[in-house]
Amino acid sequence: MNRKILLGVLLAAFVLYAGWSFMDAVTPYVDVAAAKRADHTVQVKGLLDPSAAAPHMEGQDFLFSLRDEATGETLPVRYHGMKPDQFDEAYHIVAVGKYQDGVFQADKLLIKCPSKY
Repeated sequence: MNRKILLGVLLAAFVLYAGWSFMDAVTPYVDVAAAKRADHTVQVKGLLDPSAAAPHMEGQDFLFSLRDEATGETLPVRYHGMKPDQFDEAYHIVAVGKYQDGVFQADKLLIKCPSKY
């Protein structure tokens, strides 16, 4: 009987841990306004903002600005890494990170280029 109880407790602990890990790994897509309000990691999709300063490197970080397609609201982005190879041909840019100190601090960039087919 004790073996069944122990197995049940271990199984329940595993299920709880797996659910917690999955929820921690989920990163929702949000618009620019929601990204500015979020207190956790999010994904923001937008277009390169042509009215902002030109994308450039500042130390080890790549800086640029995204524009929300629907609202036109802009979001300054500081990507902690080098400029991606396909950045200049990008149709959409997805930044993954958190909004802190007036800038979206991105740990990942996903570059979406227009399809050739």
